[in-house]
Amino acid sequence: MEATKVLGTAEAQNTGNTYTTQLTIGNHTLIADEPKAVGGQEMGPTPGDYLCMSLASCKAITLRMYAQRKQWEVGEIRINVKLVKSDEEVAGLNTFYCTIHFTGNLSEEQEKRLLEIAKKCPIDRLLQKPSAIETVIEQRRS
Repeated sequence: MEATKVLGTAEAQNTGNTYTTQLTIGNHTLIADEPKAVGGQEMGPTPGDYLCMSLASCKAITLRMYAQRKQWEVGEIRINVKLVKSDEEVAGLNTFYCTIHFTGNLSEEQEKRLLEIAKKCPIDRLLQKPSAIETVIEQRRS
């Protein structure tokens, strides 16, 4: 993998406990799983949930950074993200529906500006572009 800028890394390890998978990112350990209805144990969010969390957290962090720089009274920032698969959408696109809620004292103009900023967070911009996924099998050492 040759990349000019690595935006993130992760390692997933599944040891045979159905779908429950340990995720390691630096010093952080998380769990991914599937719902019981599809054979999982619901020990953690699904991979799709993690994708939504990535977008939601990036928008929240980006908005907080911008609001702090402008010294705006934003209060709480809450981002809800729902991912709908393409076969459920008329346009044939996978669609992330994002809703933003603020508790602070903001003008309509400030809210409009924050909406523009939310659409420019790094993960939003990344997901708007076509991506390639390259997968290889690591060579075993004897």
